[in-house]
Amino acid sequence: MQLVSLLVDTRPVLAFREGERYFDLSSSDPSLGTDVGMLLASGEDWKQRVASAVSSARELPGEGIRFRPLLPAPSKFLCLGLNDYKHAAEANLPVPEVPEVFMRVASSLIGHEEPMLRPPESHMLDYEVELAVVIGREGRRIPVDKALDYVAGYTVFNDGSIRDIQVRTNQWTLGKNFHGTGALGPALVTPDELPEGAKGLSMETYVGDERLQHGNTGDMVFDVAHTLALLSEAMVLVPGDVIAMGTPSGIGFARKPQRFLLPGETCRVVIEKIGTLQNTVIDETVSR
Repeated sequence: MQLVSLLVDTRPVLAFREGERYFDLSSSDPSLGTDVGMLLASGEDWKQRVASAVSSARELPGEGIRFRPLLPAPSKFLCLGLNDYKHAAEANLPVPEVPEVFMRVASSLIGHEEPMLRPPESHMLDYEVELAVVIGREGRRIPVDKALDYVAGYTVFNDGSIRDIQVRTNQWTLGKNFHGTGALGPALVTPDELPEGAKGLSMETYVGDERLQHGNTGDMVFDVAHTLALLSEAMVLVPGDVIAMGTPSGIGFARKPQRFLLPGETCRVVIEKIGTLQNTVIDETVSR
């Protein structure tokens, strides 16, 4: 099952995706809500209600559709840093013994095919392909062997980072939260369509035909199950929370020479069996 959060003209819509076709679940069953976050918060029987609604859902027209961030307003958006052996090496930092965690704010998020904003404060806008885990059930102190039962699905995240701002201090939050830099989507892919824990999937970043990253979800220091168990020791995970699992090597900041995203370039991040997320970079317009 694949689900997306759309704007159809100006109307927010939760939709079922089948190939390149989209079906309006919000009109078929208003109790499902108008985005994936609302759906997951509407009750643990959401899969059954979606299955029922799909049978009567009308297909959306191809024109007038825009993608919102898959989860427009997650309660929590947690991110893991250095969660890939080769990425830690390229950053000249030790492999973490426990997850390095920082947070994203909802206002930094954009949808598939929406512009990624390069701020006037810096031209060091970097790319990071990441697997994003979406929580489907509430849990605290979740056992490792039960953790995957709490996953609603997976999506793609491009953790657009303003590198010089990020590294000014040992707290990364500011450089990771510039407005309009974090792309999330396009679809929630449910676990039944993927390997257990989304392991063994290739992850790539392209600008045009240039491949800048090539990694695998099997190379993570902390896998999905162990990450959820560790995070839930500290906090209650709730439906619609997002955990970004970290990026492989190849980031622009670590390249020689460094390689940052430029206005007019389209950055495409791809995770096998989950999808392709692309955004064109523009300079942010600042009104004085």
